[in-house]
Amino acid sequence: MKKQLEKNRQKKKEDKEQRKLDRQQNPTSGNLDDMMAYVNEFGEIVSTPPDNYKKSE
Repeated sequence: MKKQLEKNRQKKKEDKEQRKLDRQQNPTSGNLDDMMAYVNEFGEIVSTPPDNYKKSE
């Protein structure tokens, strides 16, 4: 039981280290336009801004 728990801890630690290295090697641009999200008329999240904006009165 102890050996299995130690293996699990070691595997989790290695996975975390691998994710850290992946993030360092592939940084995001940090551009505000890349982070923007819009909601269309159907309530779905999309990355493109709406073409026409309708105000409901």
